[in-house]
Formats: sequence, structure tokens, C-alpha cells
Amino acid sequence: MKAYVIEQPGGPEVLKLRDLASPAQAPNEVKIRVRAFGLNRAETYLRAGKMGPITGPRVPGIEAVGEILADPSGTYRVGQRVATAMGGMQFDRPGSYAEEVSVLRGNVIDLDGTTLAWEELAALPESYLTVWGALTKSLGIARGQTLLVRGATSSVGLAAVAYGKALGAHVIATTRSSQNAARLREVGADEVVVDDGGVSEHVRRSFPEGIDAVLEIVGASVVRDSIKALKPFGAVSMIGLLGGPPVLEQFNLAQDLPGAARLNFFPSQLLGSPALPLADTPLKWVAERIADGRIKSLRAQTFDFGDVPRAHALIESNRALGKLVVRF
Repeated sequence: MKAYVIEQPGGPEVLKLRDLASPAQAPNEVKIRVRAFGLNRAETYLRAGKMGPITGPRVPGIEAVGEILADPSGTYRVGQRVATAMGGMQFDRPGSYAEEVSVLRGNVIDLDGTTLAWEELAALPESYLTVWGALTKSLGIARGQTLLVRGATSSVGLAAVAYGKALGAHVIATTRSSQNAARLREVGADEVVVDDGGVSEHVRRSFPEGIDAVLEIVGASVVRDSIKALKPFGAVSMIGLLGGPPVLEQFNLAQDLPGAARLNFFPSQLLGSPALPLADTPLKWVAERIADGRIKSLRAQTFDFGDVPRAHALIESNRALGKLVVRF
């Protein structure tokens, strides 16, 4: 099979297309014929050597959509449409930048009956599963609540805006450029705030008593300001590292948090684990709503498999306002 391999850290040019043997399959694994996959910062970090040393050939990729080739348990039938994300891909096992991938059965999501094209489906797994974990499981977002998405122009931020709106929340989205406001409103933002470092002040003008929840994608560098937007018993879930590692120096629980407010970090590595099984994931629900136009597509651009290095260059340029995907 054809697959991209990283043998040494570097720029997009170190992604090399190789002929590899079809991946081995353990009894608790499912083999998938990859039809398309989304691109993520995690893959650029791996390629650049920011996720530990590269001591041997590594196949990157943490998500994919495709068709079942084999499932020893019979849970999934051959040819069934599925998605997969995380489960150790690119870290403990070869990733999804390949024609075939073997993944843990617990990290497979049924997409049988969906009508979206592969490239549209490929824009969903990692982004929507992450925001499902953060918004539904960590923050418990409910209809009528107010949600601030800070760092909303990233692909996961756009997914959070769209999913939060679909859940019935009033969504405030931030961007560093007013030129992105139209895109944020298109995917579901009720309000757009240009991030000048003092977002909480803007939010408090509209909601003097504070808001219910914040999804923090920028990271630790601005989280103190994001927290100031909360009402008592509100919550912040951090999922992003755009502003550096999630480390807070001299954080005072009594002074820096509103009364009874909650702060957590949601790692997407939980997806498919015993702590967060994917049996009730809304991925098919999201796909159906994109198909009928109730949720806007996040896909910004589609690349051919031979153009993955060029796609990596684009994702690192920060010029892609949405999800980049690769289709075979």
C-alpha cells in the first residue's frame, strides 16, 4: 500500500511517499480502506519533531474515513462506511496517511447510511469528536446557555461554533481579524468579538452577570481573561495550545476563578477510551445535518493524496479558514 512516512524531523518536504506492507491486525482491531482524512496540527508537530524524537519511520495521521476491510469480531461488515480518530494513531501505531489503516475497534464510529461525499466526512471526526467531548461531556452545554469559543477560526473552533449553535446555545466567537467575522457568523456565531486581549470586557458589556461556559482554544496565555467572562458556577474547558503549553503560573483559585467556577483541560486522547466510549457520539447526527444544510460544512480545501506536503505548508501558514482534507 502507499503511505506517507516521516523518517526525520523537518518541514513538509520530509513527508515521503513509500510502498509499505498492509498493516497487521490484532483481534481487537479493525482494518479500514482509507478514502479520505483530515489534516491536524498534531501531524505538523510530529513532523517538526515537537512530539519527541523520531527514531524510526512514522506514518502520521490521527483521523480517517473509509470502508471496513476486515473486522474479526463481526461488529462491522466489509464495505461499511466508518470514521476513526485517535486510538494511538501516529503514536502507538501507524497513522492514517495511508491507503489502509488498522485501528482499535473502540475508536471506530459507524457512518452507515450517510450520504455525504468522502471529503466532507473527512472534515468531521477529530474536530467534532473533540468538541463533543468538551462541550457535551466536560461543559454540559444545554439549550439557552451562553458559550464563548475563544480561538474560533481554527478548524476545531469552527466545529465548536457550529455544534454549540446546533445544541441551542447562544454562541460568542472570537477572532483576531474582523475579516473572519462573516465566516464565523456563517457557521453559527451569534456574536463575533475581535480578540484584542480583553475579550472578557467585551462579553461583560452584553452579559453583565457573566456567561455559562468558555471553550478555550488559544490556551493558557489568555485563560485568565476568558475566566473573567464567567458567571458563578460557570466553566472553562481548555482544548487548545495555540498560545503555548497549558501551564498556569501563580494561579490563585480564590482570586482568579469566579465563585464555584470550574476549569479543566480536555485531551482528545480520551476519545474511545473506557472513560469516554464513542457509542453515543453525535458524528452521524452531525453528518446528516450537514447533508441537509442545517450545519455548515467546515471543509476549506481538498487535496489529492500526492499533495500532502503542499497541504502541510498551507496548514502552517494559518491561511486556511476551515478544515483541510485529503482524498484518494
